[in-house]
Amino acid sequence: MRDELESLGWYHHDLSRHAAEALLLSNGSDGSYLLRNSNEGPSCFALSVRAKDSVKHFHVKCVDQTYVFGFNQFASLQEFVSHFANQPLLGSDTGTLIVLKSPYPWHVEEPSIYESVRVHTAIQTGRTESDLVANAPSLGTKEGYLVKQGAVVKNWKQRWFTLHRHELKYFKDKMFEEPIRILDLRTCSAVQFDYSQDRVNCFCLVFPDRTYYLCAKTGVEADEWIKFLRWKLAQNRKGR
Repeated sequence: MRDELESLGWYHHDLSRHAAEALLLSNGSDGSYLLRNSNEGPSCFALSVRAKDSVKHFHVKCVDQTYVFGFNQFASLQEFVSHFANQPLLGSDTGTLIVLKSPYPWHVEEPSIYESVRVHTAIQTGRTESDLVANAPSLGTKEGYLVKQGAVVKNWKQRWFTLHRHELKYFKDKMFEEPIRILDLRTCSAVQFDYSQDRVNCFCLVFPDRTYYLCAKTGVEADEWIKFLRWKLAQNRKGR
């Protein structure tokens, strides 16, 4: 099945989730997408889609020579590609609607121009290969509406949340460009389900100066946010 995909100009082979997010966020546009291999098995793929300032990932599976994506099954690669040619509309668990506008090509024309080295000297001595540690923060983007409890007046208001690298931002609404606040997850000590509020699907983020209480529309969505945020916290601890 993967051999068949070689003819697809937007199949990016073993491109990682991290690299797909970096590529689409830096050089793609809203609605850009690409297909890549998933680490869940030889018949599993991931469709990575840019949705404004985040990238969402969806399963594509091959079962008995049939492509399964969302609620649809396609008997051939040609049917699968024709579906994308009609710019399908996707709705995610967070309620975000995304139009798949244009595929991001695997091959992009590049100039064969290189800089000349004019200075080349070491600024430290005595270091070995073991001191050379590769490091890059995970992008790990996610966005969606959550209901948040106020700090002083304990009422609940819907806010638009975006997660990018170690920053969790919330806005008055989706169309606002300036966030109300930016939370630095490097100072967050815990993320967990919360049952102290008179609401369902709630979870909390514990910071030194305050605990933030948030609620999702569904238990599945709350669980997804918690898993994502906990993973972020674990990555932050590894980098310390």
